[in-house]
Amino acid sequence: MIRFHEKDKTFYLGNDNISYIFKIMQNGQLEHLYFGKKVDAQVEAEHLRRDRSCIGAPDTFENNLDFSLDVLRQEYPAYGAGDYREPAYQLRMKDGSRITDFVYKSHRIYQGKEKLQGLPCTFGGEADVSTLEITLEDAKIDCQMVLKYHVFEKLSVIARSACFQNNGDETLYLERALSISMDLFDADYEMLQLDGAWGRERHLHTRTLQYGKQSVSSARGASSAFHNPFFALKQPHTTEQTGEAFGFSLIYSGNFLAQAEVDHYDVTRVSLGINPFEFEWKLAQGESFQTPEAVMVFSAEGLNGMSQTFHSLFRNHLMKSQWSKKPRPILINNWEATYFDFTEEKILSLAAQAKELGIELFVLDDGWFGARNDDTSSLGDWDVNLSKLPNGLDTLATKITDMGLMFGLWFEPEMVNEISKLYEMHPEWAVCVPGRKKTLGRNQMVLDYSNPEVVEYIYEKMANILDCGKISYVKWDMNRYITEAYSSALPADRQKEFFHRHILGVYALYEKLTTRFPHILFESCASGGGRFDPGLLYYAPQGWTSDDTDAVERLKIQYGTSMVYPIASMGSHVSAVPNHQVARTTSLKTRADTAYFGTFGYELDITSIPEEEKEEMKQQIAYFKKNRDVLQFGAFYRLQNDNDQRVAWMCVSEDQKRAVAAAYKVLAKPNPKLRKIRLQGLNPQWKYRCEETGQTFYGDELMNFGLICETEFTGYMTAPDYPGVHHAGTDIGDFTSQLYTFTAIEK
Repeated sequence: MIRFHEKDKTFYLGNDNISYIFKIMQNGQLEHLYFGKKVDAQVEAEHLRRDRSCIGAPDTFENNLDFSLDVLRQEYPAYGAGDYREPAYQLRMKDGSRITDFVYKSHRIYQGKEKLQGLPCTFGGEADVSTLEITLEDAKIDCQMVLKYHVFEKLSVIARSACFQNNGDETLYLERALSISMDLFDADYEMLQLDGAWGRERHLHTRTLQYGKQSVSSARGASSAFHNPFFALKQPHTTEQTGEAFGFSLIYSGNFLAQAEVDHYDVTRVSLGINPFEFEWKLAQGESFQTPEAVMVFSAEGLNGMSQTFHSLFRNHLMKSQWSKKPRPILINNWEATYFDFTEEKILSLAAQAKELGIELFVLDDGWFGARNDDTSSLGDWDVNLSKLPNGLDTLATKITDMGLMFGLWFEPEMVNEISKLYEMHPEWAVCVPGRKKTLGRNQMVLDYSNPEVVEYIYEKMANILDCGKISYVKWDMNRYITEAYSSALPADRQKEFFHRHILGVYALYEKLTTRFPHILFESCASGGGRFDPGLLYYAPQGWTSDDTDAVERLKIQYGTSMVYPIASMGSHVSAVPNHQVARTTSLKTRADTAYFGTFGYELDITSIPEEEKEEMKQQIAYFKKNRDVLQFGAFYRLQNDNDQRVAWMCVSEDQKRAVAAAYKVLAKPNPKLRKIRLQGLNPQWKYRCEETGQTFYGDELMNFGLICETEFTGYMTAPDYPGVHHAGTDIGDFTSQLYTFTAIEK
């Protein structure tokens, strides 16, 4: 999958689907030539490039107007020697200069993939991945840069990262260290990004590339709910099913920058990595710095093709948990049923009812520890609250597991309240600047995870709880971002390392706990979807998609999230109505039909709902168990999104024998037209039976003509003046959904 042609100094990376080509230029730096659909460039790729004269551009070589870094497309560029675009990296020397000259020294090609120390990253064996490591060196400062490229045999993916190694006597300061930089030939693209805020995370937005820089980023200490560490570039005519698209995603949970810069010749520079704002890393002699890994996906089959590649990559080569390929248990969480106000008796009654309904996992949320009765106290005091649970946590866990349920527990391990025993003992462990005003969020402060002592303390407290052996699931929450970024454990000249060191500490705790308790299913959470990123998928194979559980809002949230993240990674629950986030009332059916496309669970007081709703829940749970493997691990297709009013999507099993499609309507229209959706991913020559209607169709009929959906309400069904009105439609009112389950019955 990787070749080097010595004669023209060109590297060829690729597989049966893609090609990625770049070469060593005459100045020893690297020139990007091509990334896209497979091309048969076997030995020479000169036809993929062309020198151009540029009046006024700096000449790398005297009197050679055809070679200027100002106009060349590069792989990992620097600033200051003719290229005025934003660089991939920047180093500062002792004398204050920031001009470097890293040139090719050597390369290594091997099968397999090595782990990145302290960082989440993709993985694969010798049969899955080929690796190229290129070493470049700046001899003047005796510093090396190693660019790492990984090609996956069966996926249209290139993974990249960079490592800096200071071998010299002089201390260096790394001011910028992105994971990837790549220059595309032109700017004929639209940029897709996932933006939002609390309660409306990862909404899909599209803009046409313009001259200059267009970017999304975070400087909050986490990837954030406001922008996701992902963007895509698609051609204007690209749709969900057809056309070309590039997707870029950073396997990182901290501050990031994702940027497309269009220069004066319409070349688009793609940049992705740690946000240079508030970043610096001291490299003393012998020290190194490794950037997070970024992945680049190419699709010639539209946005669905791009998304399915991300899904497959993350499921098979990123989620290291043994749960990555296991069916996720149907859970109930007590949060919206009780909030902080619960007793052991109430919890046991919820669990008993959950078991009767067919639920598989009971999760005890916030309030079980310390003196926690509201959000003002006790974070950091990870000991059981005996006033609520007088028989202890182990006894409660035993009683629930004896019912035949799994038992799960909520933690917020990265935080501390000022009203807590931990803060009394160690106020210096809270992130703040001594002598300055502290900014609180949700009445809490962030623990300094750049300090290994803090990480070890929290690890021991959590491990002591989890050692009981009765806990099968952990919900790991994080309810505020970082302010007053400062660590009492770091010297002055390393304070700008804080943000990165902090997230490395979070990863270290995840690594220790997931290694010690591999049987536990970890779910990440951050005030909902405030840190839903690939970095955490490495440790926690599912994340709480959003605190907003309203079925209508979840259509937009889950639609956008699916651009990058697998369905089995999305925590999705049926909650009470009126909804606690938007006060909207939707049917139990619509809530379940939306939540099916995720991990699926409930979050409401099931002991107080009507008996007919309990019976409906039993049917929902039975349906999900029957189709869970298709919904959680099948190929996902987005079929329709008509201005967020008509949404449709589906999942198809790997063998194409089963499929589940869903069509959603937000607001009803008077006397509407018939609606149909074209399905995807079926075998065109097989006949399928629809479980809900009893009708049979060939796969090509469903994909080429489509499925005519339930008829929408067209007028009065019965009225004194119109006693004979018929066929007025059964899809009545706002916020409705239709589910269609298909099984192949003959070839």
